[in-house]
Amino acid sequence: MEPTDFSTETVEQQSSEVPSDPQHPTQLDSTCEETQMAAFKESLLKILEDLNDSDFKKVKLFLENEKPRIPVSKLEDADRIDTVRRMVQTYYTNTQKVTVRILKKMERTDLVKKLPEGILVCKESIDQCRRKLKDKLKRKFVRVFEGIVKAGHPKTLLNQIYTELYITEGGATEVNQEHEVRQIETASRKPHRPPTTITCKDIFKTPPDTDEPIRTVLTKGVAGIGKTVSTQKFSLDWAEDKANQDIHFIFPFTFRELNVLKQKFSLVELVHHFFTETKEAGIWIFEDFQVVFILDGLDECRPPLDFNNTQILTDITESTSVDVLLMNLIRGNLLPSARLWITTRPAAANQIPAECVDMVTEVRGFTDPQKEEYFSKRFTDEEQTNTIISHIKTSRSVHIMCHIPVFCWITATVLEDVLKTTEGGELPKTLTEMYIHFLVVQAKLKNVKYDGRSGTESPWSPETKKMIESLGKLAFEQLKKGNLIFYESDLTECGIDISSASVYSGVFTQVFIEERGLYQDQRFCFIHLSVQEFLAALHVHQTFINTGVNLLSEEQTTSQSSGSAQTQFYQTAVDQALQSPNGHLDLFLRFLLGLSLPTNHRLLQDLMKQTGSSSETNQETAEYIKEKINNKLSVEKSINLFHCLNELEDRSLVDQIQQYLRGGGVDTVDPSPAQWSALVFMLLSSDKDLDEFDLNKYDDSEEALLALLPVVKASNKAVLTVYDLSHEGFEGLSSVLRSQSSSLRHLALSTNDLEDSGLKILSDGLRSPDCELETLRSDKVRI
Repeated sequence: MEPTDFSTETVEQQSSEVPSDPQHPTQLDSTCEETQMAAFKESLLKILEDLNDSDFKKVKLFLENEKPRIPVSKLEDADRIDTVRRMVQTYYTNTQKVTVRILKKMERTDLVKKLPEGILVCKESIDQCRRKLKDKLKRKFVRVFEGIVKAGHPKTLLNQIYTELYITEGGATEVNQEHEVRQIETASRKPHRPPTTITCKDIFKTPPDTDEPIRTVLTKGVAGIGKTVSTQKFSLDWAEDKANQDIHFIFPFTFRELNVLKQKFSLVELVHHFFTETKEAGIWIFEDFQVVFILDGLDECRPPLDFNNTQILTDITESTSVDVLLMNLIRGNLLPSARLWITTRPAAANQIPAECVDMVTEVRGFTDPQKEEYFSKRFTDEEQTNTIISHIKTSRSVHIMCHIPVFCWITATVLEDVLKTTEGGELPKTLTEMYIHFLVVQAKLKNVKYDGRSGTESPWSPETKKMIESLGKLAFEQLKKGNLIFYESDLTECGIDISSASVYSGVFTQVFIEERGLYQDQRFCFIHLSVQEFLAALHVHQTFINTGVNLLSEEQTTSQSSGSAQTQFYQTAVDQALQSPNGHLDLFLRFLLGLSLPTNHRLLQDLMKQTGSSSETNQETAEYIKEKINNKLSVEKSINLFHCLNELEDRSLVDQIQQYLRGGGVDTVDPSPAQWSALVFMLLSSDKDLDEFDLNKYDDSEEALLALLPVVKASNKAVLTVYDLSHEGFEGLSSVLRSQSSSLRHLALSTNDLEDSGLKILSDGLRSPDCELETLRSDKVRI
C-alpha cells in the first residue's frame, strides 16, 4: 500500500472539484449532516451578504492564504453563493473554523455570533467513528506478542496475562543516567512504605489534593518494565467500554512510527494519516472533544526535541515537521484541551520541560506478590508454578531482575524448557546461566522449525553459529554507541545487510525483532537490553577465546592460551566497567565473567572453543575484584562487583561476614573495607524489608556507621548509638538526609558529641529541600 500524499498541491487539486467518491469526507452521508450543513451554509451566506464589497474582497484574499488554499482562479469572479460553495467543498466541517479565523482577522467578531454553535459533524457520525476506532484498537491490542513478534506466531490475550504494574506517583524529570539494572536494584530495596500507587486506568485522574485537571503525564521506567503494555491496557479498556468512557478518542502513537515520517503534516493530517476513521467521518475540529494522545517511547525519538528554539504553532491545520508538531502539542500550543501520556526510559525524561508536565509517574515493574501472580497466570500446572517461584527466590540477582516483566517471560521460557528436558536436574541460578539456556532454547527452536533437525542434536549448526556471531557483533558495536534501535545504516556498519537481518529476525523471533512501520520501513532491536548485553559479552568472549583478540583493549594479543593473557582480559573488563560513571557496563561485565566458567562453556559446546578459563585464572580474577571492593567504591559499583563474584561462584567475602555474625558479631573482629561492603551487600540484597536498622546489632563504632551508611539510607527507621562521633560521621549522616533517593524517615541518634558543630552539620541536612525525615530523636535534641 502506497503512503498517502499530504502535499498542498494534492489537497488543492482534490478540493477544486466536487468529489464523486462517497467515502470522501465532503460527501454528506446522513440526514443529520445534511440538515446541519444546510443551516450552516445559510448562516454563512447571510454573513457574506452583510459585508460590503470591499470586505467581501478581503474574505477572498484571506481564503487564498488558507491551508489548503483555494486557487485565485476559482475565487476571482465568484459571487457570494459561489464562495460559500467553494469554502464548503474545500474545508467541509472545518469551514466553520476557517470562517471564524477570517472574521477575527477582519475584526468582525460581531458576525461570529451569527454562526451556528457546535461542530459540523452530527452525533451519529461521531458515534460511528468512535465505534470504528474502538474496534481498531481492540484488534490491535486484544492480543500481544509475549517475546515473539512475527506474523504467524501465536499471540497471548492481553487480559489473560496482564498483571497490574507498580506505578508510583511523584518524582521529577531529572536525568537518571545510571544503568537500568542499578535502578531496578534500588527499586527492589524500597518500600516498607511505598509511595502513592496508580492503576493505568486512573492515570489521568485528578489527585485528591488538587482541583487542577491533569493534561500531561510523563511515565518513566526502564526497558521491558511494562510501559508500553500499560498504554495498551489503557487503550484496550477504553475500547472495550470498561473504563474512561468520558474520553471521545484515544490516539496511540509510538516514536518508532513517527521517526520515519519525512513529509510535513498538520496535527489534523497526522491524526487522519494514522486513524483514517476520523477522516472518513469528516472530523477536522477536535477542540470540542476529550482527546488523549499516547506518545510511547520518547527515548527512541531520533530527531532532537529542542523546545527552546522551535517555532510556535497554534493552528492544528498548519503543516510542519513532525518534531515541531509534537513539541507544540506537548507545550499546549496545539490543542490545549487534549490530554497526553508520554512514556520514556529514565535517561530521556529530561527532554520534556518540567513546566510541560503535570504529573510524573514511574513504572517500577512487579512487586514480589505480582511476580508470583505473573507465573501463576503463565503456567496452569500448580506444581510447576510453585517449583519456578521457589527457584527464583534462591537467586537474589534473578529475583531482582524479575521486577522486569520481560525478564519474567525469559525466566519462564527457560525454566519451562529445562524442567521438561532435565528431568529434575539442576536449574540455572545465575543470570549468565539463565541467558545461556535462553539462547540454547531459541537455537533449538530454530533448528526444529526451520532446519528440520531434531531437538536432541547440537543446537549450533554452522548456519546458526554464523547468525549468533553476526548478532553478537551488532550487539557489541551498537552497545558501545548506546543504540538500542537499529536502522539499515547501523546494520551496514556492522557488516549485516538488510536482507540478512530480516532472516535473523525471522528465525530468532524471540531474540531479534524486525518491525515495519506504515511505509514498510525496517527497524530492528533485541527483545530486551539485557539480551543485547549478553550477546555483546558473548561476542567479546568468543572473539578472545577463538582468536586471542581483546576487543576491550587497544593493546591486542594473539596468545589467548596463557593464563596471564586470560587474567589480563578479565581484569581489563573489570577496569572498564568501574571507569563507567553510570554503570553502563555493569551487566555486560557480569555476563562476561560468567562466561569464563567451564560449566557455562559446556552449555555452549560447539559454539566456541572449549578452552575455558582455568580455576587459577578465575581465582585470580576473583581476587582482583576483591581488591577493587577493598578500595571503598561507591555502593552501586561495589554491589555489582559482588554480583560478579556470584557469577564466578565465589562467595567467600559474604561467607566470612555470615560466619562473623554467627560467631558473636563483627565487633569481635576488625573487618576490612571489603568485608564491610559484603555486609552492605547482604543487607541491601536481602528480601526482607529494611523497615528498621539498628546499628548496635553489628558495631557501635563510627567506622561501622560510615561503612553502613548505604543501609541507613535505604531504611525507613535507623537507630544509631555511636559515641565519639567526629565531623566526618556527622557529615555522613547529613549526606543521607540531603539525598533525593533516601528512604530514611525516622532517626534515633544517641551520641555524647552532639555539640554545636555536630548540630549545625545535621541542621544543614535537615534544611535540604530533598530531606524527608519526619522525626529525629536524640539524647540532647528532639525534633
